[in-house]
Amino acid sequence: MDKYQEQPHLLDRHLEGMMNSLLDIIRDSGSPPPLVHLAFKFLYIITKVRGYKRFLPLFPHEVRDLQPVLDMLAKQNPRDPDTWETRYMLLLWLSMICLIPFDLARFDGNLVSMEGQARQPTMDRILEIAKCYLVVSDKARDAAAVLVSKFIVRPDVRQSRMADFLDWVLSMLSKSSSQTMEGTVIVNGMLQALAQLFKHGKREDCLPYAATVLKCLDNCKLSESNQMVLRKLGMKLVQRLGLTFVKPKVAKWRYQRGCRSLAANLQAQGAAVQNQKREVAADEADDDEEYDIPAEIENVVGQLLIGLKDKDTIVRWSAAKGIGRITGRLPKELADDVIGSLLDCFSFQETDNAWHGGCLALAELGRRGLLLPSRISDVVPVMLKALTYDEKRGACSVGSNVRDAACYVCWAFARAYEPAELIPFINHISSALVIAAVFDRDVNCRRAASGTFPHGIDILTAADYFAVGNRVNCYLTISVYIAGFPEYTQPMIDHLVNMKINHWDGVIRELSTKALHNITPQAPEYMANVVLPRLLPLSVGSDLHTRHGAILACAEITHALWYLSCYQSYFLTVCTLIEKLSLSKMPFKGDPIIVAFHFAIVFFLDELVTQYVSELQNAEEMIRCGFSRALGALPRFLLKGRLQQVLEGLKKVTQISPEDVSFAESRRDALIAIAKVCQTVGVKGDGSQEEYVCRDNVDQIYATLLTGVTDYTTDSRGDVGGWVREAAMTSLMEVTLLLVQNEAELINANICKQIMCWLAQQSAEKIDKFRAHAGSVFLTLLHFDHPPVPHIPHREELERIFPRSEKETLNWNAASEAFPRITQLLGLPSYQYHVLLGLSVSVGGLTETTLRYSAQSLFDYMKKIQSDPSALESFCETLLKVFEDNLRNDRVSVPLLTMLDQMLANGCFDMFTEQENHPFPVKLFTLCKEEIKRSKDIRKLRSSIGVFCGLIQFQGDMREKIFFQLFLLLCHPFPIVRKTTASQVYEMLLTYGDVVDVAVLEQVMAILSDTNW
Repeated sequence: MDKYQEQPHLLDRHLEGMMNSLLDIIRDSGSPPPLVHLAFKFLYIITKVRGYKRFLPLFPHEVRDLQPVLDMLAKQNPRDPDTWETRYMLLLWLSMICLIPFDLARFDGNLVSMEGQARQPTMDRILEIAKCYLVVSDKARDAAAVLVSKFIVRPDVRQSRMADFLDWVLSMLSKSSSQTMEGTVIVNGMLQALAQLFKHGKREDCLPYAATVLKCLDNCKLSESNQMVLRKLGMKLVQRLGLTFVKPKVAKWRYQRGCRSLAANLQAQGAAVQNQKREVAADEADDDEEYDIPAEIENVVGQLLIGLKDKDTIVRWSAAKGIGRITGRLPKELADDVIGSLLDCFSFQETDNAWHGGCLALAELGRRGLLLPSRISDVVPVMLKALTYDEKRGACSVGSNVRDAACYVCWAFARAYEPAELIPFINHISSALVIAAVFDRDVNCRRAASGTFPHGIDILTAADYFAVGNRVNCYLTISVYIAGFPEYTQPMIDHLVNMKINHWDGVIRELSTKALHNITPQAPEYMANVVLPRLLPLSVGSDLHTRHGAILACAEITHALWYLSCYQSYFLTVCTLIEKLSLSKMPFKGDPIIVAFHFAIVFFLDELVTQYVSELQNAEEMIRCGFSRALGALPRFLLKGRLQQVLEGLKKVTQISPEDVSFAESRRDALIAIAKVCQTVGVKGDGSQEEYVCRDNVDQIYATLLTGVTDYTTDSRGDVGGWVREAAMTSLMEVTLLLVQNEAELINANICKQIMCWLAQQSAEKIDKFRAHAGSVFLTLLHFDHPPVPHIPHREELERIFPRSEKETLNWNAASEAFPRITQLLGLPSYQYHVLLGLSVSVGGLTETTLRYSAQSLFDYMKKIQSDPSALESFCETLLKVFEDNLRNDRVSVPLLTMLDQMLANGCFDMFTEQENHPFPVKLFTLCKEEIKRSKDIRKLRSSIGVFCGLIQFQGDMREKIFFQLFLLLCHPFPIVRKTTASQVYEMLLTYGDVVDVAVLEQVMAILSDTNW
């Protein structure tokens, strides 16, 4: 059925056949209950796709169907969660059967059964079923509401049961609270029943009860409920009560444009349609025939206006439809008052919810012809504001739904009014729509707005539904085409300057300035004489976004103006004159102007670099970032003689201090800048450290970059140190390749070893993105050939593990490919420590895929070295060194404990179990004990329990100490630690039963298992 979701009407000709096939199974007395339930489930699926309203008339509704359906419903368990589809479909079926045109009393016969007990009348049975299912929490509640709407309005039921039923519903509403789950279910069922009843019931039958129901609804205070469904049902019921209060007549004063039929409109002459409209206006005397509007209407309209400001779209949409329906039955003056109140929603004191609800209501009124042409002049300014509504909230903004609804208003107006009515506003509306279609940030708003009036066909061809889907294409290509139409050029420029260059989203600001650059040829005088003077004060304003956008806009517009021939020839001439005078070595050296100019340049350049370096210690992180990037972009002549000053300044930015520990982005940008500065100044081994990368400063540069690889800072954003490590790895690669290609002898063996080892560690860590980057840099340095990077440790073994043919195909992001390769580096002494350090974090991590493949690769390596005592001893020494170096460093020690637990459980150290008091487990026990001393980290404590239990397999005096640690953990203040210890000790004794005296083992196991730890 899923394939029919978008076009369910294709099912219509097959519905009856499918229903009859399934009903044959249901009616067959030999069908087992599971098969009957399955048939009802299939019926429900078909109903869900096509909609119950279309499906309902197809149910068989003969007299003979009534009793079987009632009997089937009587056998159902209303609380059974597996058969709700059966109950839902039976209730829908019953709602159709109860329309049979016979008095239900005829079906009762003799109400005394053969056993002498009174039987319940059919009418009461149906009503009891409806009441029962109105208070259930599943879908059957919706079908029960439909049943009520069909059943209660029957003439025989209405006379004898309607008042009692409404009393029951209102009492249930009064007694139930929407603050509890059970109360919410009951209130939902009651509201659905009332809404359906007031929709399908005749006005004269419902009117006597409408005021009472409205009063009860007011007392429920649904607008304060946090349940969106209840507020929506409240809106639906309020508007249906309102429609009950007023007479069901169409307002004669409404604006009419032609007929609803397209064929009739095409056949009718334009004059005839106009005459029809004028005749309606001439009959306005009859329009406002006197009839009383009940006082409750004011209450109803007030609640609907409040509903337009609801926080949920579905509630606002229901309220908007209610406003449209009720306004269509009011006299002209009262309807105008409603429109006036509606326009109050469009105040900038109101929230975006009120603006959105107001737009939906305006569209409904316009669509129904209830917004007269005299009001268009009040509505259009509001609509234009809504088309650009964008309110900043924190780091983002709200208003896309308002702009989308404003496009819907424009669409509704275009369909509702004659072109002559809209001519005074056509340019404003079409410009606003074009701007929204091209420059709106959200794709759904651009698509909603892609329709206009002047040059409509040409513009729609360029800016169709698919073309406006690409934001960059809209800003840089489509906008230029549309700006070629004079009606739109200036409004588009003004919108970009007023609304977009100060936008909170940096991408929008940059695209807007590029769009201004591209549009400049369409209006160069306007740009030069109006826009630039307006932008200059903004470029030094207090708002950072506006300043950024204004500076970029000034740059882009100036550049565009330069390209235009009228400006280009002048600038080229002046520049050529300066160039030729310089080449001719004209004797201007003694000229006071030239001397002053030269002095100013030298002074300015000195001050510029000094100023940039001083700002690197600014208290604002973004200022540090900006000046770091600026120093990285300086040309060589500015860095000459000042290189050491720049490198020292950038080095200070990379250092972590308590005040700026969270300034990860500034550290990242400083490391990137160091590499760029080195590339700019070049390499000269014997050169001055103020001008080149040379012997005197190369070690300092590498030390700074290597410090960045150790940055593991975390804050509320997560592992922000990863940005620094990534930049450090990139910069190390760029500087190393720069040295290799110029003077490779400046790279000493120790530095090269450090670089490769740190890259190997990063290649073994848990975050896919950084592991992939490290692996890529590692292989780039390993396989670089022009010339090769010197002093790489174990180059031959590395090239065997990472063949050149697989450099491009090896997917470092995939743990299944990366870890089997990187684990092989554990066999290379130079890399063992760093790779094991990286693996510890991965094997003991939380990500399932990374954990699985890293652990498996490690265990495979451990199996391989079991037969090599020296390799195993070396590995264990390295492992203890990693633990010792990272004691109390939770980033490493906690996953390391988890890894040790897994290694001990997998028998990685079985070789040492035969030797009593082997130094490895003794040292490992000492380190674990030290690690958890006075710790309150539950994850660390639970991981250590596994390690202690694993260490029990080693013989010697240490066992008694291990038991003592486990007893301490059994008495730990944290219940979860006590429980975990008891559970793991129990498993340990099952595995290593020989560590406890057999005489007490059973008693020990009983204590561990029976105690409520």
